[in-house]
Amino acid sequence: MAPRFLRSLIPPREKRNNGGTLRALRSLTFIQLLQFVTGWLAWTCDAFDFFCVALSVNTLAEDFDKKPGQITTAITLTLLFRSLGAVVFGILSDRFGRKWPLFANLVIVCSIEIGTSFVKTFPQFLAVRALFGVAMGGIWGLAASTALENLPVELRGLGSGIVQQGYACGYLLASMVNLTVIPHTSHGWRALFYAAACLSSSTAILRALTPESAVFLRAKALEKINGGHATGDKTKIFIKETKAMLKAHWKLCIYAILLMTGFNFLSHGSQDLYPTYLETSKGFSTHSATVATMISNCGAISGGAIAGWASQYIGRRLTIVIFILLVGAFIPLWILPTSFSALAAGAFFLQVGVQGAWGVVPIQLAEMSPPAFRATFPGVAYQLGNMISAASAQIEAVGGSNIRTTITVDGVTKDVPDYATVQGILIGVVAAYLIIVTILGPENHGTHFESAKTAFEGGAGADEMQDVGMGKPRSIRELEGKDDDEVV
Repeated sequence: MAPRFLRSLIPPREKRNNGGTLRALRSLTFIQLLQFVTGWLAWTCDAFDFFCVALSVNTLAEDFDKKPGQITTAITLTLLFRSLGAVVFGILSDRFGRKWPLFANLVIVCSIEIGTSFVKTFPQFLAVRALFGVAMGGIWGLAASTALENLPVELRGLGSGIVQQGYACGYLLASMVNLTVIPHTSHGWRALFYAAACLSSSTAILRALTPESAVFLRAKALEKINGGHATGDKTKIFIKETKAMLKAHWKLCIYAILLMTGFNFLSHGSQDLYPTYLETSKGFSTHSATVATMISNCGAISGGAIAGWASQYIGRRLTIVIFILLVGAFIPLWILPTSFSALAAGAFFLQVGVQGAWGVVPIQLAEMSPPAFRATFPGVAYQLGNMISAASAQIEAVGGSNIRTTITVDGVTKDVPDYATVQGILIGVVAAYLIIVTILGPENHGTHFESAKTAFEGGAGADEMQDVGMGKPRSIRELEGKDDDEVV
């Protein structure tokens, strides 16, 4: 008999999706689809801008007369400041609703993208990328909660995989613009940020035209029926319930940060320096490196959708473990070959594993979170993990400067950074860490978090449900037979 913690990877039969996917898809309304697409697009915008820098490291280094390792400081600053944005916009979203905080967040992102395209000096560039980190930090929690909380429970695994791959789609779109537009414009890398601003502004307009999430509309309707509270009173309730949530779930907070630290090292360690790795350590042209990046993102998109769908049947944690094992299996094909076709195939399958595991993250965090804080808790945990892993690109850059190899290009032998070895070691260690942390963690598969009170209602910090019926209010965890001691 397998140990209990291994058996617990598979959810109870009654919580699995037993053929309900097609029925749930047919039941979707236009508004639900629009809210999902809005969340997906917001995350796509975020990724598009973030990877504008990763795709332009060598070009930026030439333009600002810096080394590639110095340019990656911009990536590090962006990741460091994302936690601040997650706290600010997450609190605003859980307190006031999903619609207008996400709209404001997207407008700020658009403004910073326009500012980035006009910088003249390297310090200015670093400053705007740090500001972008604050704005970027708010997007994920708001986008994921907007997309998932309006879907039927039977579709949340599949929806999680699709919405998370807005990240890969943003990377893919940025790669396409970098491949087809940048070589033919006099604006160079700045044109990437022009395109990013257009995408963000369009998504902000769509969010303004899309209704508020049903959870908040229902909460406001109940509040109106019950006489309501003044804005100041609701803020006091929100602060009180936030304190209660932290007191009750502090162990869960620590676990979520540890989990997201591993996930962010896995993602950024395999993607941020990938184009530079192909150009520098493998001797490929910028065009070939961009094409390989696009192929890898096709793998990411397919992996995320497949994993999200599978998690609805076999459980969130088991799906994550399977796809991380896939990452380990394809590390050799990702770093050892010298031909374009073999390296591109390795990148495709490695990203199937990386982003397949990531595809389960939005719903795993949403189900794990205190239900009234579905924007703040996942967003802050995600971005604190990002902050801890912020130096991943610089770690690889410094590692490459110390671990060297030689390549022959056009008959000339060159001494170059051995990014292949550095990335292979980093991703291997991170994959092993993630398997352990995932197996030892909680899973609230199929929880009805949309039935919980919102964060500005009394009892939200204790996970109480909105429709309590007769008698003493009960929490979601009590109704589903879970004690808080079982969570971590």
